[in-house]
Amino acid sequence: MSSLPNNLKKISLFLERLPGIGEKTANRLAFYFLRLPDEDLKEFSKNIADLKTKTKFCRICFNLTEKDLCSICDDSKREGNIVTVVETVLDLLSFETGNIYNGIYHVLHGKIDPLNHVGPDDIKIKELIERVKKSPPSEIILATNPDMEGEATAIYIKNKLVELKKNFKITRLAYGLPIGANLEYADYMTLKKAIEGRNKF
Repeated sequence: MSSLPNNLKKISLFLERLPGIGEKTANRLAFYFLRLPDEDLKEFSKNIADLKTKTKFCRICFNLTEKDLCSICDDSKREGNIVTVVETVLDLLSFETGNIYNGIYHVLHGKIDPLNHVGPDDIKIKELIERVKKSPPSEIILATNPDMEGEATAIYIKNKLVELKKNFKITRLAYGLPIGANLEYADYMTLKKAIEGRNKF
């Protein structure tokens, strides 16, 4: 990389800091930008420059938006009485792919992780509790990830919601075997969750 022009080298080094990007991929992307038409490159650089100033949190669910409300909270066709709590905006996008869910969301922007000094006050749990106090839904789906920190976050939120003594249902995403999986490769915890969440057939 030492033979690259300085500005190209700087771009490549920056791209290398991105998740999943190694030195070779960073170099290829830097050269791709160099070959882009001027108008495309200007548009791209303007979008990057505006990213922080134009992007903000939805005032209701903390999804990312450029307006006061995100497109989901602003959609009157959504089922506003079902709230799914997710860790990140990327998790929300997973639900939105394929139109499998028509409720609304609450984005925590993290999970309780004491080893990394992330406590309940560092994510959007307090805002969720306040939201539920003001306008209790009929159901809250806790859709944090099925790892140790995600489980701890879900249990903490459930306990806080129960303290409100409001008349709504609290549910957790079902876990178990994915479609096409072989039992011999499943770990014991996956099998345990699959047995616990079994349905009538």
